[in-house]
Amino acid sequence: MDLISIEDQTLLMVQVYPSGQRPHFLKKEGPVEGVYVRLGSTNRKADRELIAELNRSCSGISYDEIPMPELSEDDLDLKAARKHFSGRSDLTREELLTLKLLAVDQKRYVPTQGAMLLYGKRRDFYFPDAWVQCGRFIGRDKVDIFDHIDIHDTLPDAVESIILFLKKHAMRGADFSEIRRKDVWSIPLTILREVIINALVHTDYSQIGAPIRVSFFDDRIEVENPGILLPGMTIEDVKSGVSKIRNRVIARVFRELDLIEQWGSGFRRILQEAAELGLTEPMIEEIGMRVRVTVFLAESQEIQVPEQVPEQVPEQVPEQVPEQVPEQVPEQVPEQVPEQVIRLVHCLKDTPLSVKEAMKCIGLNHRPSFIYGYLKPAIDGGHVEMTQPDSPNSPRQKYRLTRKGKGLLAND
Repeated sequence: MDLISIEDQTLLMVQVYPSGQRPHFLKKEGPVEGVYVRLGSTNRKADRELIAELNRSCSGISYDEIPMPELSEDDLDLKAARKHFSGRSDLTREELLTLKLLAVDQKRYVPTQGAMLLYGKRRDFYFPDAWVQCGRFIGRDKVDIFDHIDIHDTLPDAVESIILFLKKHAMRGADFSEIRRKDVWSIPLTILREVIINALVHTDYSQIGAPIRVSFFDDRIEVENPGILLPGMTIEDVKSGVSKIRNRVIARVFRELDLIEQWGSGFRRILQEAAELGLTEPMIEEIGMRVRVTVFLAESQEIQVPEQVPEQVPEQVPEQVPEQVPEQVPEQVPEQVPEQVIRLVHCLKDTPLSVKEAMKCIGLNHRPSFIYGYLKPAIDGGHVEMTQPDSPNSPRQKYRLTRKGKGLLAND
């Protein structure tokens, strides 16, 4: 606590540091349901992933440093890694241990979660949300999308892939050749590159349900990543250059590859660059359990929708529909129900089950594998539905068979 004199008044300034015993919880709600975090002027109940991160931050361990003992060195794409580090390092086993891309577990060398996020051969299987969704929207909202791409590259390569997508929609059509010749772009690429790198490095990859999103509107570009600011951090701290690293392994690799220059300097450079270009100051905000950074453009980048599209539709549809539908539908229907969906349907034949109960019935321990390999295909196929569709994130949520699911069970 400090007393500060401002003009003719004395103010009491109290600084509260993060507790060394976090997370704390309300006794009447318990350690699972009773943990709350502060977001702006509101209190938000922490989910299991955030509670786990609070525990890790207290013990000094980052999510991407945790070993994956069920895997081995062979699960890493070391060829891609050595290509990135060409001229910097040979990435010997000792160097992989120093970078914490490898860890020792019971006398075995195993990859860390950070290594799998960066260079895992089956990254999408173990981390199904570790990808980037890019979209160019018409206008200033998400009503109409003009173009989109899903990026599943390694995290260092994803930086350039995102930039290429933004460049694709950044040039002014009438002046294309002139802009290309001068390498002048209608969007602030230096700022956007920094924002994208920050998102890739600071994403909470333990969260399930949504990837990193890059949304290009006529007047702005939004970059949104899972994970709120780390405990003790505020938006003002970020703007002033205070830095806390969520993913130490990923951050270390990005720094070795010169994608990060200096800890904590990223957002200060963003604000400085925006001021020099005369742009509206970029905005950072916590929305739900995600962080969104909005970069405003100097002038509107309106899309000219091609006029040829309506002319192509009448010519193609009449010729293709009669030939394809009768021949394909009867043969494909029986083959469209995966074995995973059938197994889940059998588990739900007697009573609705929660995710945990259904996983136990199937014999799975890896939640993402169940969500994306069993539950989501069953729901998308119309075989399974929520018992509480109006509250999809309810802790009492269970899943039951639909009429179509019961029909599948009867025909099996």
